[in-house]
Amino acid sequence: MTISRAGTLPLKPGSADYFSGTVCLEEIATSSSGPAAVRVVRVSFAPAARTAWHTHPCGQALHILSGTGLVQREGEAVQEVFPGDSVWFAPGERHWHGAAPDGLMVHLAVQVADAQGSTTAWAEHVSDTEYANR
Repeated sequence: MTISRAGTLPLKPGSADYFSGTVCLEEIATSSSGPAAVRVVRVSFAPAARTAWHTHPCGQALHILSGTGLVQREGEAVQEVFPGDSVWFAPGERHWHGAAPDGLMVHLAVQVADAQGSTTAWAEHVSDTEYANR
């Protein structure tokens, strides 16, 4: 058992390779071994901040904690999500997510690593045109 007390988990900025705008990551829980190598991250997005396009080999669950978010699966319209909403992206489903233009958004992201230990395959950044195309 591991207990992480409130305020003790390190915060790190989202890499400019994978995010546009100001993003802060807080690792809530990780298990890198065994059949359930899971990663849970609390992600805070400044207004209009977002991920790059990406996929997850074993899928990804998001749970919106605060603010208004935007999510998009490739080939479909951008959707708004709100506190209490949960989103499931199927394995290999190309998508992005982030904050609406006028406010912060915070979500929990949960993904399981594949047999090689990978949780995410990153692609190109979401363009301003793609982001604004709502």
